[in-house]
Amino acid sequence: MLLRDTVIKVDLDDIAYNMDLIRKMAGSAAVMPVIKANGYGHGAVPIAATLMKHGASYLAVATLTEALELREAWPDYPLFILGHTPDRLLPLAAENRIVSTIFSIEQGRILSDLACKTGRSVKAHLKVDTGFHRLGATDLRQMAAVCRLPGLDVEGIFSHLALAGSEENEKQYRQFCAVIQGLEKEGITFRYHHLADSISAVDDPKYRMDMIRPGALVFGLRGFHKGFLPVRQALTFETRISQIHRIRKGEGVGYDYLWTAPADTRIGTLPFGYADGYPRSMRGKGYVTIRGVKCPVVGVICMDQCMVDLAGVPEAREGDRAVIYGNGRNNTMSIAEAAELAGTNKNEIVSRLAARPPRVYIAGGSAHSIPSSVSAFRT
Repeated sequence: MLLRDTVIKVDLDDIAYNMDLIRKMAGSAAVMPVIKANGYGHGAVPIAATLMKHGASYLAVATLTEALELREAWPDYPLFILGHTPDRLLPLAAENRIVSTIFSIEQGRILSDLACKTGRSVKAHLKVDTGFHRLGATDLRQMAAVCRLPGLDVEGIFSHLALAGSEENEKQYRQFCAVIQGLEKEGITFRYHHLADSISAVDDPKYRMDMIRPGALVFGLRGFHKGFLPVRQALTFETRISQIHRIRKGEGVGYDYLWTAPADTRIGTLPFGYADGYPRSMRGKGYVTIRGVKCPVVGVICMDQCMVDLAGVPEAREGDRAVIYGNGRNNTMSIAEAAELAGTNKNEIVSRLAARPPRVYIAGGSAHSIPSSVSAFRT
């Protein structure tokens, strides 16, 4: 039973459709969906089964805590941490058969020592800094030394494009290939070579190599510079009108009365706010859609509530559905439009969605609220 009117709906059929498109695009390359930040706000654990069923070779996250949540739900599926795992926690990742990113000889030695003690090899992927200057190794000899450590299976090598333009992308790609070739001369090879995120995977086939890391693309959020893939936005954010107030011209609404009515109107109070992940900067810019009509957000957006002007929809009633984020059709605000209005990108809009609004998952036309157990989503 849903305990709030403010809910986030995720269409698993859309995610399946998107994954099928991605797999077809990837060809022979493996697909490692990135479901960090609670699956970009969609819910990492509930969507995992759909991704597995539709061709995910790995599931990637950013942190050990995110990986452990998935490991509890999925004891055997390949999991990869894209970000930094502190040295003291590398053994915990390895013990849970979670593949870590490494970029130093010290990290490699920790995992190698563990492998030698347990008699079981430990997998890792080597991160190369090709100019992003976020994480990554730069010394070829040190990389070779890491790869030769006993018991350490460095099955992958990867980097990340800064997406600073075609010329810079090409420069990073060439540098990455030079590192791979340098290691191959030392007799070191890898099962996986990966560089491409959602944007670069769509824009340039050569960056796909033999593994891609789609993130936003999985959820139907497009941000391509050149290419196009007709993915579908899987998420809808909606609520219902709590109360309707009749106010007169000149009366204020919300904190500090920063909005005053230009004419007699009706104001609808909606039970969502910035604590649910809605940008506070949407004041004076945002709107919700009620009965197919855009209703502007007025006044300061509160932590738990906000108000909208119902002047354009006089038939609106308490309890009516209000779409906060939709797919852009029927006068609803898409994630892309929300990002533009808030002055950010689509990934931030969805990843900032809080855990507080319950998630409802739609598959085959049936809706399921998030269960206390993930068994309902296992295949």
